[in-house]
Amino acid sequence: MTRLALLERLKEIQQMPAHQGRDITTISAVLSNQALEKHLERCEQAAGVKPRDAGLSAESRAH
Repeated sequence: MTRLALLERLKEIQQMPAHQGRDITTISAVLSNQALEKHLERCEQAAGVKPRDAGLSAESRAH
């Protein structure tokens, strides 16, 4: 998943009841792509959502 796709997914997850009223997106500004992927996975788990395949492509890992 590209960084943009990870950020879009994170915004979707923030709208779920488990995260409403919380800001789970601001931290993404300082996270590497791999750390952002892990953050997204943890937020999905907390929201009770089955994590999507968020594997980063080799190209996005290089950035």
